[in-house]
Amino acid sequence: MDYKYLKLKIDNSGVATVTLNRPEIHNAFNDDLIEELRHVFFELDQNENCRLGILTGEGKSFCAGADLNWMKSMVNYSKSENIRDSRKMAKMFSTIDSFSKPLIGKVNGHALGGGVGLAAVCDYVVASERAKFGFTETRLGLIPAVISPYCVQKIGVSNARAWFLSGEIFNAAKAFELKLVHETCELERLNERVDELVESFLKAGPKASVAAKALIKSITTLPTSDVEEYTLERIAELRVSEEGQEGMQALLTKSKPNWVKHENK
Repeated sequence: MDYKYLKLKIDNSGVATVTLNRPEIHNAFNDDLIEELRHVFFELDQNENCRLGILTGEGKSFCAGADLNWMKSMVNYSKSENIRDSRKMAKMFSTIDSFSKPLIGKVNGHALGGGVGLAAVCDYVVASERAKFGFTETRLGLIPAVISPYCVQKIGVSNARAWFLSGEIFNAAKAFELKLVHETCELERLNERVDELVESFLKAGPKASVAAKALIKSITTLPTSDVEEYTLERIAELRVSEEGQEGMQALLTKSKPNWVKHENK
């Protein structure tokens, strides 16, 4: 698929950088961008050469939410038409959230409305200190409905009640306090810091990273009575796997496993 509103780059280490590319309107969503994001993350998830993803925005903003022209087209939609339209966005967020490999959010600028949702479905988020955030939907007479499952999971019910209801815009320091982002840095150092994070993430076994992400989802959704057996099964499977054996041998021999040696070539 040729992307009109995205840029995709995959380097030799299997790091895929997805860049929202509508800088003239702050990388705002329209139908095409929503579909392209869904498609690119579905494809990357199937790509065995992809080990890690980075999601960022072109220009001054990360993502400013909905494109105003796109919103104008919805003004006269019926309820059923609005449900159909919103389902497309819900599918996009679900696809990104289900991306099985590590995903780093590189928040280069403002993240508002649905842009906050994009940050919420990333595994690790580093934001420019200049970035602004906000669940701004209520100030348009709307609610952050589609992104709410992911955002509430990140910031908790109490913070959601404080910030969803007011729609107030807040800075990167507050986003860090809310646990929406994991760290902030100067904009001038953002690229360098993301490179450091990528290097760190690639030290983990590729299959182990995927398994760890699946583990987190499973233990938070399985019935409590099933969690112990599930975790015992998973650690046993990984210990006897080729990657697990290689990692343990590397530890015992004080060497580096092949996936790390490969990165240093």
